[in-house]
Amino acid sequence: MSDTASKAPGAIVPSADANRWKALVFIALAQLMVVLDATIVNIALPSAQTDLGISDGNRQWVVTAYALAFGGLLLFGGRIADLWGRKRAFVLGLGGFAAASALGGAATTGAMMFGARALQGVFGALLAPAALSLLAVMFTDAKERAKAFGIYGAIAGGGGAVGLILGGFLTEYLDWRWTFFVNVPFAVVAAAGAYFVIREPEGGRNRNPLDIPGVLLSTLGLVALVYGFTRAESDGWGDAVTVSMFVASVVLLVAFAIVESKVKAPLLPLRVVTDRNRGGIYLSLGLAIIGMFGLFLFLTYYLQVVKGYSPVKTGFAFLPMVAGMITGSTQIGTRLMTRVPARLLMGPGFLVAALGMLLLTQLEIDSSYGALLLPAMVLLGLGMGTAFMPAMSLATQGVEPRDAGVASAMVNTSQQVGGAIGTALLNTIAASATTSYIKDHIAGATARPQQQLVQLQGMVHGYTAAIWFAVGILAVAALIAFTFVNAGRPGSDPVASGEGVEDEVPVPVVAH
Repeated sequence: MSDTASKAPGAIVPSADANRWKALVFIALAQLMVVLDATIVNIALPSAQTDLGISDGNRQWVVTAYALAFGGLLLFGGRIADLWGRKRAFVLGLGGFAAASALGGAATTGAMMFGARALQGVFGALLAPAALSLLAVMFTDAKERAKAFGIYGAIAGGGGAVGLILGGFLTEYLDWRWTFFVNVPFAVVAAAGAYFVIREPEGGRNRNPLDIPGVLLSTLGLVALVYGFTRAESDGWGDAVTVSMFVASVVLLVAFAIVESKVKAPLLPLRVVTDRNRGGIYLSLGLAIIGMFGLFLFLTYYLQVVKGYSPVKTGFAFLPMVAGMITGSTQIGTRLMTRVPARLLMGPGFLVAALGMLLLTQLEIDSSYGALLLPAMVLLGLGMGTAFMPAMSLATQGVEPRDAGVASAMVNTSQQVGGAIGTALLNTIAASATTSYIKDHIAGATARPQQQLVQLQGMVHGYTAAIWFAVGILAVAALIAFTFVNAGRPGSDPVASGEGVEDEVPVPVVAH
């Protein structure tokens, strides 16, 4: 069954590439590398900080330098992929990411490490949209598209947890530097495979000149936004620099929207984001990521600090969530994507994830992994995998080929900004609740063991307080998916710019 019959006006229908499934292997490998890097470095951070003599005040820059470059340059990276060609951007992004990773692994000073992380972010911002847009233009058959995006969605969702396992192994048994060096073989294999296997469809380039004002305003606006949330986590929401970052971000992004509505060849054509379905997907995905990032952070600390798990054991504890994501994405999402409207996968998916999160509000110091954490993680994985898969497919479906890169970049941008917001917002809520709990209960604890117990209880109380917010955020994501996403079956009805396709459109379904 092909979805090529009703493409958006002006769209160029690419012919199916005989090597597309081989290409998927290398695209998925590159995506896994980028997602792994988001968590693998966190595990290695304490060891790297000691070796390189990085102060406590500056250690956040190992994470922040990457987040700022990656989040700020995503739209620019997506536009470059549309201009140069996705294959070229993909291979260049891989090569640059590998070189930056090698530089990070060889770092001898904190400044060298920060620079390497920023460079990783720059090339990641070129690589991530190119990877997703290659999938969007190479897989046009509904059934094949469902399978391809199922695999991609599973990697995008579960790769972070795999990073915790790999990071734990490398840090514990080898050296923290290997959490950087491990990217090099990933990148070399993916780049070599992509160079020989990927054949990008003709006619999908956007050869308009670069919108330089749009590039500057969007990059500065997104950098200010991500840095504002990052700084709020460490310095508080009332900090003068934090507030000024948020104000600057609003001014710059409003100016960006005005410029984009007036220039002849915009960096981000407003038709990409004002479409009801894509706008709803970007918003609901961003909200869902807020909940997910906060959860990874809290569960990692809970398992290691409260339960005393090693880094490797902590990584393995996340495996049920990864299994749930893979199942939700490749089995539930893929099998139903050509049969039911996207909102009937995304909305229930976010609600199932919210149910898993709701279980985690019952966390206590002595909570059983098997009785509480295991079912919660499975529900979270199943829900997120089921929701992410159609969302990623529909976010890039029906866009004109010349806009594929920038539409893909918006998916990554919503995830990146969501991650920054989630880490800062939920961490602040947790820290405030913990401080309040300890203040109210520490007076009654006279002995040292009692005081330590109160501190651990306060920590867990803070996590559960923040997780309640995450439950609410996921419920809102589900509401947005049900309300805004009105396109038909995402594997069969392309979303033309500006209008959603009604659910009742009759579509022939090919049985699996």
